[in-house]
Amino acid sequence: MRTIAAGAAASLILFAAGAFAAAPAAVPVAPTPNDIVSAAPASDWLRIDAADLMVMDLAPDAKGRARRVVIQLMPAPFSQGWVGNIRKLVAAKWFDGVAVVRAQDNYVVQWGDPDGEDAKKAKQLPGGLRIMPEAEYVTPYQASMFDTVWSMGSRRPAEEELVPAPPPPAGWRGFRDPYSDAFAFVRGFPAGMMRDSRTEWKSKPGYNGAPKLVPVTVAAPSQAWPIHCYGMVGVGRGLSPDTGTGAELYAVIGQAPRQLDRNIALVGRVIEGMEHLSTMPRGTGPLGFYETAAERTPILSVRLGSEVAGLPAYEYLSTESRSFAAYVDKRANRKDDFYIQPAGGVDVCNVPVPVRRVGAVTRPVGK
Repeated sequence: MRTIAAGAAASLILFAAGAFAAAPAAVPVAPTPNDIVSAAPASDWLRIDAADLMVMDLAPDAKGRARRVVIQLMPAPFSQGWVGNIRKLVAAKWFDGVAVVRAQDNYVVQWGDPDGEDAKKAKQLPGGLRIMPEAEYVTPYQASMFDTVWSMGSRRPAEEELVPAPPPPAGWRGFRDPYSDAFAFVRGFPAGMMRDSRTEWKSKPGYNGAPKLVPVTVAAPSQAWPIHCYGMVGVGRGLSPDTGTGAELYAVIGQAPRQLDRNIALVGRVIEGMEHLSTMPRGTGPLGFYETAAERTPILSVRLGSEVAGLPAYEYLSTESRSFAAYVDKRANRKDDFYIQPAGGVDVCNVPVPVRRVGAVTRPVGK
């Protein structure tokens, strides 16, 4: 309402100043991130394989409306041991009949066997599940892992990671991450990166032009890992060295808990139906666990997308495309009508990767 009122007042002032004056030249409107996404060509969108989707149907809500949550499983090279376990659990229909057991405000919603801690009552797990080591929370850096990296105040091709970046312009905060040396996207998923520094000796002209060796510090990428952003799905576990099997899962429903990065396995992200998880009544027990069976939401079924009749096809904006690079830059430097001061930078979790149903109108991806 205030926006409309302000526009009306501005129109009245213009009229009073000179109703018959020539209309000012139209000022070009700066595009928004959503404008860039909407204009992305079809070639910049990549189809998500239905076999990589996990479709979870919850019990209907109080008004009898169906509640479906669609989760895209984490692609290689991350967390594949846990993802393999989840595929086995889904194939065995193990999740059918378990429940949402926890909803902690500004943190996570968790689901699994309500009796999982009671050896006598716990639902039997299928055979063949792997016990994953903690070392698998991170993945050794691979040359083909990233195409583009956002770090050191700029965006640049991944192959330039061994080359020192030029200093950013004065006042430019750029793409910096307090939890990693750099961030990137791997097949649509946000990822952090760590560099290990080493010293190399380079030949440079010395006194009277004679060559001399000087030490140069090179920061080489060493490992990468998926990032805990809103909507990401992880594996519940106990205290170390327990790493969880995948039978207990959670989705982030609050501010990104980045302190969990590299401390727990991430196995996917919610691409549709997030509202059914984020609006769950908050649990009143410790850590948001529900204290009675009546508070829990039953899970009717969990299937792979390739097994669900009539499931729409989904696609995401390729994180290696020019459209996505422009989208990230625009989220860091908003100059459209609503914004007064560009931030000059953006948090990786404030760059939600656009996902849409094939053939559908692109949905807004944040302000």
